[in-house]
Parts: sequence; structure tokens; C-alpha cells
Amino acid sequence: MKTLDVITIGRSSVDLYGAQVGGRLEDMGSFQKYIGGSPTNMAAGTARLGLRSALITRVGDEHMGRFIREELAREGVDVRGVKTDPERLTALVLLGIRDDTQFPLIFYRENCADMALCEDDIDPVFIAEARAVVATGTHLSHARTEAAVMKALHLARANGAQTALDIDYRPNLWGLAGHGAGESRFIESAAVTAKLQATLHLFDLIVGTEEEFHIAGGTTDTIAALRAVRAVSGATLVCKRGPMGAAAFTGPIPDTLDQGQAGPGFPIEVFNVLGAGDGFMSGLIKGWLDGEPWPVALTYANACGAFAVSRHGCTPAYPSWDELRFFLNRGVVTPALRKDAALEQVHWSTNRHEDWSTMRVFAFDHRMQLEAMEGATPARIGAFKKLCLTAALQVADGQPGHGILCDNRLGRQALQAAAGTGLWVGRPVEWPGSRPLTLEPEIGPDYGGLAEWPLGHVVKVLCFCHPDDDAAMQAEQEAVVTRLFHAARRNRLEMLLEIIPSKVGAVDDDTSARLIQRFYDIGIYPDWWKLEPFGTDAAWARACAVITANDPHVRGVVVLGLDAAEDELAASMALAARHDLVKGFAVGRTIFVDAAKAWLAGALDDAGAVAMMAERYTRLCRIWDAARAAKGLAA
Repeated sequence: MKTLDVITIGRSSVDLYGAQVGGRLEDMGSFQKYIGGSPTNMAAGTARLGLRSALITRVGDEHMGRFIREELAREGVDVRGVKTDPERLTALVLLGIRDDTQFPLIFYRENCADMALCEDDIDPVFIAEARAVVATGTHLSHARTEAAVMKALHLARANGAQTALDIDYRPNLWGLAGHGAGESRFIESAAVTAKLQATLHLFDLIVGTEEEFHIAGGTTDTIAALRAVRAVSGATLVCKRGPMGAAAFTGPIPDTLDQGQAGPGFPIEVFNVLGAGDGFMSGLIKGWLDGEPWPVALTYANACGAFAVSRHGCTPAYPSWDELRFFLNRGVVTPALRKDAALEQVHWSTNRHEDWSTMRVFAFDHRMQLEAMEGATPARIGAFKKLCLTAALQVADGQPGHGILCDNRLGRQALQAAAGTGLWVGRPVEWPGSRPLTLEPEIGPDYGGLAEWPLGHVVKVLCFCHPDDDAAMQAEQEAVVTRLFHAARRNRLEMLLEIIPSKVGAVDDDTSARLIQRFYDIGIYPDWWKLEPFGTDAAWARACAVITANDPHVRGVVVLGLDAAEDELAASMALAARHDLVKGFAVGRTIFVDAAKAWLAGALDDAGAVAMMAERYTRLCRIWDAARAAKGLAA
């Protein structure tokens, strides 16, 4: 039984992409951090398309190495083959988008971790799990890494797996160009040609651009180069042709590339060619391993390549399987795919990280309520919020499905201490009690404060709104939410929208559903909704139906507490838990208010406050889990 579809092997780096577009790399002022390296990109790209993928590489024993390992795991890639090198640093690449033809990059790969990959890193049992092994050309450039690749290939073939080569020719990485020539894609080299040709017989599939086949075939005549490769390999040859798509050859090479099998190309605007080949390869591997005819596999490949050239970054640009199908069914609406709002929403919502199908959230983001308590000062409130975090972590005990809501103004130390704990972290931006909605000063007049947030934090905004609000109030509040939504997306942050109409006017079973639809109508697609507990099943059904109809990939709904007594919360949770879209609760005062009053007044010590809150939080978790179990779902 093969438990893996594909193992890729070779380079792994951290890509630092210049955030500014249209300037020299010298002029970049900030960078976005992504995983990179062709095999790493392909492992993530194929995982997004639903394949069970794995990677064999090395990373450093430092922050960047851990980032690669963690990000791959979040993408669903098996990281058992990712070895930690105790002596070498993880490779880095600096990249920029100068214009539609120039993409400067600098490789920082001197004695890097992935180039220390060796035969001992290749586990025969691991290789035997895979249906296919994919290698890239760079790791044939050094005797040590070449030995590792060759061992993996021989083991794969001995175990009946298919093998593929992405030629991935970078003269710089073969020592043929200087550090400033990372963008160079072709320099003739008889030595490189000989090295490649000595291995080509080991592959069932060989993929490259025309220039890459030139180096593999030893001539700049593309047809002659393909025939030279065919002379030493019976593999299917796939020649990438840029905007003209690609051609596949399973037998003798004809007189023109047009005579090969092909899939349709896509008329899109080129924004960034870096990583396009890895996106292409991801789609091709998906079709290849699914047993699709080559025109279908090439269609997948061309579409994935089109996504890559249309977006910033390599792996972040690649589509999910749902996104690819959406695109192929609907077609190109605008050549600039990154400006296609419907496509970008599918891209965002189907490529989120982490599983938050259960949400038991301790909300202590309250500011106004704590500030009004006897004995409260900003420092005391901050210290109390650290106790809240301690209680949350004690209850979670390392298990998934727990989270916190905590503010930065009064709870900064708790918020910072929550990093890396495994908790879901939501962070409020609204000024407490504001109507019309205004934001905390730290967000800034241009909302630029979000640029300082860790990527794992979720933007939470509470809006006191009602369908019957007058036009001026509605317009003012919606303008803030709209700007906040786009700022969150620009900064790669998820958003939770909390609406409480009952504090503004009369409500019925349709009130929240009408409000939710209004936000979708103006282009707001929250990752999460936080809704007040409804009194009827009909109200829940209508709200959930509206959300699902507008955004089938939404994260879900959490129920707020409104300082309700525990028995009232139990009843409201039982009602909410009947609906699959409701993932859990976000409750605060029911858990902390008594502990806060006593602790701030000096009548309760730290341990007592933590114990009291942990007990109440635990009871609420059990109430939710029981309500969900009663509906027949796993808690």
C-alpha cells in the first residue's frame, strides 16, 4: 500500500520577496517571507491539489529552518524527510519584480543546509511509500547531493514507483555565473550536459523549458535537443513554451513542437515569472499521477503556471484543487488574475492553514468592562490578562480546538506570550462600545498598524449594527469594515466579524441573516462570524444558510456569551450546536468576571484566580462538547 503519492527531493530555502513592485532590488524597502526552492514549492503545490506529498531536503537548526518545516506541515506536506543540519544555515533567496521581463534574485546558498543532503538521508522504507519520486537538476550539480538523488531514484524504481526530473537549470547554482546573475537561465556547458545525460535514463518523465532542454540535449536547436534526450531516455518529454503552453512527447520527436500533445494556454497578464515552472510542475504531477491524458495534465499544468505568473510569491500563488476546478470551469474573466475578486476569494478561502473545526475560545479582550472595576489600572489589568492566558493554556493542555481573544492595548504581554502555544488568537481592533464604529488608535488612520501583526493573529472587529440603521450610520460603519477587510487581506490576516444587532434595535429570526447578507453584498467575506446566541432554531438556520450560500468555504461561526449565566449559555450552545457551521463559542465574562473583581480588589491570589477561571472555562468546553456530541458530531 503506497501511503504517499509523491516525494520531491532537493532544494529548500526561504524566499524573501521584495514587497515593492517596479523597482530595482536595491530599492526594496520590505520583503514578504515564503518557503522556496523548486522541490519545496512542488511539494506544497501538489499538496494543495490534493496529493499526499512529501519532501526530502535539509534545513538549518534555526528560525528559518523551523519556518520551512512548520509551513510545509501547515500545507499538508509530510516532513519526515526534512532533516535538520546542525552545522549549516538554511538557504535564503532575495527576489524582486522589476517589470514583466526582469526578476532579479540573489541566492544565498554558500555551504547551505540542503546542499549537505547525502545518501544517509535517504530512507529506503520512506521511498517505498511513494508512487513517484521527483528530482530537480540542481542536486545533480554536486557529488554528495547527486549520490543522494541517485540512491532515491534507484530505490524508487526498485519499488515500482515512477520517477520524474524537472531540469530546473540555474547556471548560477552550477557555478557557471556570478552571485549577481541569479536571474540567468542559460549558459552552455558541456560538463552540465554530460552530467544530465548520464542520469536521463532513470526517469519516466522529464520536464523543462526550451532552454533547459538545450542544456540537457547539448544544442540550442530545440528539436535537435529533444532528439538528443530521446536518444538516451524513453521518458515522456514535456517542453514548456511560456505563453504558448507546453508540448508532450511520448515517442519519437517530430519536426515541430506544435506536433506534440498539448493543453490549452490561458491569456493572462504576466506579473511574476518566478516559481511559474514549479506551479506548472505541480499541476502536471497531479494530472500524471491521476492517470489523466496528457492534454488534461497539461491543462492543469498550464493553469497552475498561469496562477503563478499572476501573483506575488511562488508557493503562495499556487491553487487549491477547488480553486483550479473553479478556474477551469469558469475561465479567464480578467487577464490580471490577482485582480479577479471572485477567484482571489476562492484562492484565499481554500488555502488557509490549520484545522479550526472546533473553537473553544476564552475571550478576555474586554477593556471597558475591566477598566470600570474597583482596583483596575492598566498595569493590573495587563497582569490579570496574563493569568487569563495561564488558565486558557492549562485547560487546553496542548490539545487542539482552544483559543483566546486578547487585546494589545491592555493585554500586550499576554498576547505576546500566546505566540507559538498552539492557541487560536483573535485580536480586537474596535474602540470599545463605539457606534459608529471607530478603531483602536494603534491601527492607525491608514490601518497600517496591521502590518506589525504576527500572521497568526485574527483581526476581530465588533460592529453594533442593525438592518434598520439610518443611511448615514450604515455608510459610516460599512466604510470602516470595508477598509479593515481589505487591509487585513493585504497583510495576510484572517478576519472575524462580530455583529450584535440586539443592542441597537428589535430583532427577529431574520435580523442577523439580513445583516450578514448586507456585508456580503458590499464585498466583505469574513473568515469567521461571531454571532449572539439566537433564541430559535429558525434564526440559526437562516443565518447559516446565508453564510453558506455566499461563502461555502467560510471558516465558520462562533457564539458569543453576552455575560450570560452558565445555564443560559448551555441552552444557547445546545441550540447552536445543531448547525454544522457553528464551530464553537467565544465567551469571556461568564468565565473571568468574578475572578477579575476579586483579584483586582486584592481578595484572591494569582493561583486562586487561575483555578477559578480554568474551572469555568473547562465546564463551558464540556458543555459545548456535549452539545456537539448530542448532535452526533465528534467534538
